[in-house]
Amino acid sequence: MSIPIKKPKEIEKMREACRLAGKVLEYTASLVKPGVTTGEIDKAAAAHMAELGCKSAFLGYRGFPGNICISVNDEVVHGIPGSRKVQYGDVVALDVGVIKDGWYGDNALTVAVGMLEHNVQQLLNVTQNALMMGIAAAREGNRVGDISASIEEEVVANGFSVVRDLVGHGVGKTLHEDPQIPNFGRRGTKERLKAGMTLAIEPMVNMGTASVKTLADRWTVVTADSKPSAHFEHTILITKGEPEILTWREKTL
Repeated sequence: MSIPIKKPKEIEKMREACRLAGKVLEYTASLVKPGVTTGEIDKAAAAHMAELGCKSAFLGYRGFPGNICISVNDEVVHGIPGSRKVQYGDVVALDVGVIKDGWYGDNALTVAVGMLEHNVQQLLNVTQNALMMGIAAAREGNRVGDISASIEEEVVANGFSVVRDLVGHGVGKTLHEDPQIPNFGRRGTKERLKAGMTLAIEPMVNMGTASVKTLADRWTVVTADSKPSAHFEHTILITKGEPEILTWREKTL
C-alpha cells in the first residue's frame, strides 16, 4: 500500500479545497428546515459551489445522481436528494465533497431539525465527540488503528453501534485514497501515520444495531432496524504536531 504524502504546495491546494467544502457544508446546513425538500437543498449546494469556483466531487461519481449526499433519520449515508420534505424532529446528515483545481475536500455533519428526543440528540453528540477523539489520535507516529480504536471506544461506552461496513479514507488528488480508516479496531495496528498524509475521518454511528443494508436505488444505506444514524466527517492533515483540521467550520465544528 502506498499512502500519498503531500508536498507543501499540494497541501496548500488541499487547504483551499477543504476550506470550500466546509463553506458549502455550513451553507447547506443552514437550509435544513421543516418543509424544504432534499432536492432543493442539493440544488442550492450546487449553486453555492459554482459561486465559490468549485464543483461537486460526488455528482456522477460511479453514477451518483446528486451534488451532495443527504441522508435522513435511518439513512446512514449516500442518500439521494429528491422530493422528500424535511420534517420537524428529523436528523439530516449532509455529506459534501468538492473539487478545486484537481484536489478534493470532503466533510459531513448531521443536523437536528428542531428539538430531538434525548437519546437521538445524544447519538449526534457522541458521534461528533467520537470524530474529535479520532482526530486527536491522528498524530505522526501513531497508527490508523489508534484513530479507529479512539472512535469505537467513545461510541461503545455510550451504548451506540459503529457501522462496520463503511470506512473513512485518504483523500487528495482522488476522492478515495489509501489508507482505509475503519471506525473500529485495535490501537497499535495498521498503517503508521506520517506528516503530509491527508485523511477523511468519518464515524457513522447507529442508535441500534450496527447492521446496515442498501436500498433498491443502489446508493442509500439504511440501518437494518430502522433506528436513527448519525454521520460526522472532517478532512485532516497529519503534521509534526497536532493534526490540522482542513475542513474546520466555525459555526458547526
